[in-house]
Amino acid sequence: MIDTRTAPYAATALRVALGILFLAHAGLKLFVFTPAGTVQFFGSLGLPGALAYLVILTEVVGGLALIAGVYSRIVALGLIPVLLGAIVTVHGPAGFFFTNANGGWEFLALWIVGLLAVALLGDGAYALKPTPGAAARAAFAR
Repeated sequence: MIDTRTAPYAATALRVALGILFLAHAGLKLFVFTPAGTVQFFGSLGLPGALAYLVILTEVVGGLALIAGVYSRIVALGLIPVLLGAIVTVHGPAGFFFTNANGGWEFLALWIVGLLAVALLGDGAYALKPTPGAAARAAFAR
């Protein structure tokens, strides 16, 4: 049974934590690897360099949207392809465990599950702009 009194706060905690992770990874690409280095890395994988800028932008905008609670359900689903791309191109071949050389895919898989949970749970408490129709669905479910 789900505790309906605390579930909105759990959804918020998950949403904010995932948003912070996306901002951290965007920050890594911006301030540690640098955008030019990220473009070069994407190129070494056979990907277009411009895709690096799109990934950085997606991580920043998506992370901020999750933290603020702006269309969280939609944003969560929209961020999954970024993580799937990282699994297919970089982390999948390294194996399952994230401690493997080049990092495995276990952390990204858990991250995807978290995003799916946000998409299923909803925006949670303190969302600035809940996903359209969420209030109507909640009222209908009662």
